[in-house]
Amino acid sequence: MDKLINQIAEELNIKYSQAENTIKLIDEGNTIPFIARYRKEVTGGLSDEVLRNFNERLSYLRNLEERKAEVVKSIDEQGKLTDELLQAIAICQTLAEVEDVYRPFKQKKKTRATVAKAKGLEPLANIIIEQTETKDINEIAKEFISEEKGVASSEEAIAGALDIIAEDISDNPKFRKYIKKVCYREGLIETKATKPDEKSNYEMYYDYKETVSKMPSHRILAINRGEKEEFLKVKLEKNVDKILFYIERDIIKGETQFTKMLKDTILDSFTRLIEPSVDREIRSDLTEKAEEKAIKVFGQNAKQLLLGAPIKGKTVMGFDPAYRTGCKIAVIDDTGKVLDTETVYPTAPQNDVTTAKTKLLKLIQKDDIDMIAIGNGTASRESEMFVSDMIKEASRPVSYAIVSEAGASVYSASKLATEEYPDINVSIRGAISIARRLQDPLSELVKIDPKAIGVGQYQHDVNQKNLAESLTGVVEDSVNTVGVDVNTATPSLLSYVAGINSTIAKNIVKYRDENGKFKNRKELLNVSKLGKVAFEQCAGFIRVFDGDNPLDITAVHPESYEATEKLLTNLGFNKNDLTDKTKLAELKTKLLNLDTSKLAEELGIGEMTLKDIISELSKPGRDPREDMPKPILRSDVLKFEDLREGMVLTGTVRNVIDFGAFVDIGVKHDGLVHISEMSDSYIKNPSDVVSVGDIVKVKVIKIDFDRQKVALSMKV
Repeated sequence: MDKLINQIAEELNIKYSQAENTIKLIDEGNTIPFIARYRKEVTGGLSDEVLRNFNERLSYLRNLEERKAEVVKSIDEQGKLTDELLQAIAICQTLAEVEDVYRPFKQKKKTRATVAKAKGLEPLANIIIEQTETKDINEIAKEFISEEKGVASSEEAIAGALDIIAEDISDNPKFRKYIKKVCYREGLIETKATKPDEKSNYEMYYDYKETVSKMPSHRILAINRGEKEEFLKVKLEKNVDKILFYIERDIIKGETQFTKMLKDTILDSFTRLIEPSVDREIRSDLTEKAEEKAIKVFGQNAKQLLLGAPIKGKTVMGFDPAYRTGCKIAVIDDTGKVLDTETVYPTAPQNDVTTAKTKLLKLIQKDDIDMIAIGNGTASRESEMFVSDMIKEASRPVSYAIVSEAGASVYSASKLATEEYPDINVSIRGAISIARRLQDPLSELVKIDPKAIGVGQYQHDVNQKNLAESLTGVVEDSVNTVGVDVNTATPSLLSYVAGINSTIAKNIVKYRDENGKFKNRKELLNVSKLGKVAFEQCAGFIRVFDGDNPLDITAVHPESYEATEKLLTNLGFNKNDLTDKTKLAELKTKLLNLDTSKLAEELGIGEMTLKDIISELSKPGRDPREDMPKPILRSDVLKFEDLREGMVLTGTVRNVIDFGAFVDIGVKHDGLVHISEMSDSYIKNPSDVVSVGDIVKVKVIKIDFDRQKVALSMKV
């Protein structure tokens, strides 16, 4: 255990005590959001991101130790365990290294070597590999001819013995380790076109080479996809002479009658057994690392999108664009309730602009619509032009925003959407989702499979289990960062709260429906299957507005209520003053200059916990997303043809990838800001500079009118 704690502490650059305490908390069944927020004294203030990395690494290292124990047991049962093998297994840092050591002892399927061993040719293989016998090998081999065992000649006996040697060389972990090291340091990935004359997205890789060690993750995944779609042939180039020399130097003991046959056997072992296997392992390892990076980028983007600033107190018209089937319209009031639905046909082939305009202007006046959320899918551009023109005639000021509709169609046809809107047509549900995404991105996006949100890179190519686990963590962190209003939240949103699973989430809503609004957090203990353990994990993330305890609208955990009330009393206030604007302003002033070190001791709580309590009392019930960039609201449309090089525009970052960011500048296609155009100084990672949802100023530096592509620069 000490070794495990030391390793994690070293890898994550944290103290031994932090690692030890965190492992204890995880093993006790505490959730990551709960540990990150309410056990800061124990972990030394580790963030949710560090804790998730910690948890992943802990799981991997425990699996590694488990596998080592299984391998040791298996080799011991074969009677082949030595001190050297024990040491070799003990120093393995990865599962791949453990498997390399175990390779010679694995139960093998039928191979040329196992067939030769069954024919009794192992002693002959030992004679050849020892290279001390002076008697002619052909004469020695005659002793192994056996009609019963199927060895017809001395040549056949020697060939079988060499097959055994070839497999032994292939199974040698020292050789494999060296070969992999050479490939990683000096190897090249080479790609060629399978159909050189055919156009595709992979043309830059039709004749391409790059060093393995320098290949970025997005290129690895692009090449993998090109290979899968049969546009590319991929090969790992390596210094074969250097590798063969290394193996020969280890095996061949001077010039003997065995030298040539051993050199040939080493070459056979390398080309037939080692190279295909090592190539697969290296490609798999590169893919795994690239996928890890892609999943991380996807997670960062998804988190920013989930934490997008909500638009509160506004009535929104959701506009789901389409051509032949018509544009679907849904009007949602400021509480998320559906007021009206409609279908209009302002786009081709009907082009019934007049009727569409009349219907929507009536809805704007009838429902006091403030904003229109237009989905960014098919026919979005034409719909935007129609809306921009239409709102000029509206009886009240109306603006519009382009909203990502990724996953809206998946949600529309889902069981959840059917439960929410059983009487509303599937096609209209997409418009409802688009409107609600503008009002409250988090509440709406949690209803959708995270990978359908569409802010990643190659998300459909990566390991789907790893992606799902990572994104679930991202959604959990986002939901628990914001907190959840228990009296309005859907089961989808509640199920991401720490300690609450989908069954408990449904039980909370059922209890609410049967008993009316929750009056306080303590009432959660009346919910079926929500016991003391679940309550401890979830309580601080649940908000009860208009209840009987004002502390329930804050992120202060009930376990700290006593200390919080004591603090308020010391300052001359009580918890009910949190709902009085005048008193709250006075409280804020008094909270500014407290000696937290001394006060924490007096209250019997940790200083970090006290600082969090002070922060919450300064802004009770405040939504942390209010600090996030607000969506860009437009009232007029910009055509692609209007763009000119040198033009400076304001845009919204829609996606961040390895090599840059895509920015919505109000034309049909998002423009690309390449990483080299993000700053005058060197940038290693675009995520260090921008996040999804950021509002940025960009300059148009190149326009491709034929391909409808625009290159942007942030060096404005």
